Amino acid sequence: MGTYLRNYSDDEFSVAGEKPEVEFMDYQNDDTIQDYASEDGPVVVTVPFPFEDGKPKSVLVGETSADTIIIENTSPEPVNLWSVRIFSSNPEDSYVLSMMRPPLNDADEEAKQAFLGLTSVEDRTLMPGQTLTIWLSCMPKDIGLHTSIVHVDIGEEKIERVAFLLADDNISKALFSDKPYSKRRGQNKKFEPAPIVPGCRPTRQHTQGFKYKLPQFAIPADIRELIESKQRPDVLSEELSMINYAQFFSTLLVMEELNLEEEMRAYDMEGVSMRRRGMNFLSLEVPGLAERRPSLVQGDFIVARYARNDARPYQGFIHKVEADEIFLKFDNQFHFNHHDRNQYHVSFTYNRVNMRRLYKSIHEAELLGPGILFPCQSPCRAVKRCPFKPLNPHINTEQADAVAMILGCRGVPPYVIYGPPGTGKTMTIIEAILQLYTAKKTANILICAASNAAADHVLEKLLLASYLIRPSDIFRLNAPSRQYEDVNADFIRFCFFEDRVFKCPPSQALMRYKIIISTYMSSSLLQAEGIRRGHFTHIFLDEAGQASEPEAMVPLSGLCGRDTVVVLAGDPKQLGPVVFCKQADKEGLGISYLQRLFFDFEQYRTGNPNYVTKLVRNYRCHPAILELPSELFYGGELIACKEDEVPSVYNCIGLPNKSFPVLFVGIQGCDEREGTNPSWFNRIEVSKVVSVIRNLTKGGAVSEVDIGVITPYRQQVAKIKKALETFEMSDLKVGSVEQFQGQEREVIIISTVRSTVKHNEFDKFFNLGFLTNYQRFNVAITRAKSLLIIVGNPHIVTKDWHWDRLLRYCADNGSYQGCPLPPPESHSYSDETKYNKDQGGPAGWGYNQEEEATNYNYNQEPSDFGLRRGSGAQSAATNNGTKWSEELPEDENLASNNAEVDPEEMPKQHVEEQVEQGDVQPNECWTSDDQVHDACPAKFTFPPGWCDVSAIPASGWDD
Repeated sequence: MGTYLRNYSDDEFSVAGEKPEVEFMDYQNDDTIQDYASEDGPVVVTVPFPFEDGKPKSVLVGETSADTIIIENTSPEPVNLWSVRIFSSNPEDSYVLSMMRPPLNDADEEAKQAFLGLTSVEDRTLMPGQTLTIWLSCMPKDIGLHTSIVHVDIGEEKIERVAFLLADDNISKALFSDKPYSKRRGQNKKFEPAPIVPGCRPTRQHTQGFKYKLPQFAIPADIRELIESKQRPDVLSEELSMINYAQFFSTLLVMEELNLEEEMRAYDMEGVSMRRRGMNFLSLEVPGLAERRPSLVQGDFIVARYARNDARPYQGFIHKVEADEIFLKFDNQFHFNHHDRNQYHVSFTYNRVNMRRLYKSIHEAELLGPGILFPCQSPCRAVKRCPFKPLNPHINTEQADAVAMILGCRGVPPYVIYGPPGTGKTMTIIEAILQLYTAKKTANILICAASNAAADHVLEKLLLASYLIRPSDIFRLNAPSRQYEDVNADFIRFCFFEDRVFKCPPSQALMRYKIIISTYMSSSLLQAEGIRRGHFTHIFLDEAGQASEPEAMVPLSGLCGRDTVVVLAGDPKQLGPVVFCKQADKEGLGISYLQRLFFDFEQYRTGNPNYVTKLVRNYRCHPAILELPSELFYGGELIACKEDEVPSVYNCIGLPNKSFPVLFVGIQGCDEREGTNPSWFNRIEVSKVVSVIRNLTKGGAVSEVDIGVITPYRQQVAKIKKALETFEMSDLKVGSVEQFQGQEREVIIISTVRSTVKHNEFDKFFNLGFLTNYQRFNVAITRAKSLLIIVGNPHIVTKDWHWDRLLRYCADNGSYQGCPLPPPESHSYSDETKYNKDQGGPAGWGYNQEEEATNYNYNQEPSDFGLRRGSGAQSAATNNGTKWSEELPEDENLASNNAEVDPEEMPKQHVEEQVEQGDVQPNECWTSDDQVHDACPAKFTFPPGWCDVSAIPASGWDD
């Protein structure tokens, strides 16, 4: 841009800050920028580069963008303009002043070289009514937010103006949206009560139905009225006990279900059309369906009526879901009267089947007795370790101790494998299962996991020891709602399906399997088919920290007998249960059964080896990657067992410190939303992430499959995928933290998205995204094996204590690149409380009760911990204990801290589909043809007609 001259005066001031440099200015934070409209004086100064749709103007890297600052003297007297100068810019020297318009981007080189840029303009006098035009221009050299503070010293006034420009490159520019964000309008139209004409539901799984019918569990009218009026049911103030167990959790489930009902209504549509599809179906386009907003699956139904007041409502069942369309089947009369030009009002509903399973599980859980629900009320047990010869020669001391204890257990209470990231808890479970299978001929084993991906992972690891297990002894149970295409072809023989719909075999087939693998919810199919309590000698609950207590009770309440050994494996410091209702989450639904054991019972909290084993050897992460999470969450006890190597990939990205493969790339971008989609994205970070990936894969240094990108917002996932498709990198996985839990990659890149303090505070209040959610933070930074790269705005992440620690950790090791670092934040947490303020764990493992009682000052309230509800829980209510004090903003449909993809993005997800339809990896199956596949231990004939029908979503119970 030619040359520029610097000319500072001694009198330096700034409304935005006292220092003559811009570190970070939040253009969306009203407290940061001066309110120019409130200025009232004889001199008017315009603001350069006005915002476009509430966002900074975009300019391409390498191109000049210029705008005017017009100074007008509106007084009747002359005024002295002492100076106009650039007080500061970020990046430094990125803006210049000039008296003439800078040369255009297509100007010849001679004109560009002749241009003279200044940092200040010399003094002069403005006569009454006179105006002076000064040009402010910027030619960015890199992407990101460019900010400048300009001072006008005139007469007796000192006036300040702040300019913002957002520098894009071709990648980020391609993601620019010209659709301004607007809040989704709520539907005011309410259908008058009228008999609904039933639709044609998908064919049931069994023509004769299951042996045991699932009750309806209708929501009691008095509880509904109480909760809808924002009153707090009395049971939530009581201490959890055997007496009130079912009532307590039923109330929380009602709160969750009413929240789902309300959120689903936000998707109602008016004046929409449907298209005839073939002879049997009508299709309806549902905006946002591809993003699961709303989340609809086969077997759900809608209610539609003609767009006139006297029209009758018709029920239409969903028979097929494709991209953004659903295929519906109504009553024959509705199809007969349909024309594609017809206009309809549509109301959405959700499938209650899994909610009914949860109600059933907590009511039947009382039959389990205190040994499961309240182990402190049971006699202290002494487990005799059972010596064994490891089938896997690589298991370590702690893993072997856990297996020996499991083999020695007899009945309840539960035994816990506390498995921090990368410590091999799945390997431990597999070893225990193989020992039981090979040594105890009477053993019948059920393994439940929180998601299909986790269940598939268990099956995959079991098959590595296939030489020890007869294939006919393993069965992978899938929910009927699971897509056939999601199943790995290598596993197909371990599942059962008919016409590409998964099913549950009848009880006589199920009884023959020695090992059954399922999700928590799908395990209810076993009881529905007739499997009784006590059939399983061992029940393993993997990823138990991710399941709510009612979910954990689904397999336990229905299938655990007096002598059944229950083993929980998980980590309360990683992701917790999916809960959509914020109030239900606060009252305890967001606390897993595993967490409650640690919080409430000394045997688990103190690490009694008769009840719990902690794994401490991490085989996944480079020591530098592991050090910080070990310190923050696990009392510094984790031992890095991965070799400290220096891959050649470090050279591809110019890693500053080859012995420290954690790199923070600081960039000031812009978080945006578009259309009616409330999900956030940051196109500047997208471009930086893609640039890093291209450098990593250049020359084959690292393959796409070895790279994972984690980001908390669904729209950011979509934008990154779109950008990668341009470079034909569709095999690279991009997803949320939840989609990466239990997985690992050689290289993990994290995009934090947030670039404004205002939105950061919103996330903090609702516990969304990465920031302020320590569990997501912990999972995100422990997925990488060899290299962890964080792309984000350091001025935003530093507001959270954990992220600030990561930022300083990188900076202290010379591994920070990008925009200037912010000064250290003053967080209100003492060093003594830096671990374990959040969730429980055995004493000495990152949990200090005394600290929690005296120094607690963190993201969650004390009432969030444990289910001893007395006075502590009143923090969520007003003084009279009847009205909740915190409500969701009316324009946001938010979930609690651990929704599968950021809660803000998925306001409307079935609880069933959260656990059944994560970012699954393919599985395995049977075929039926009236008889079980050849791998079955013995041939038998199914009851007539039992396999002739399709399934309803995630059902398994006869409605």
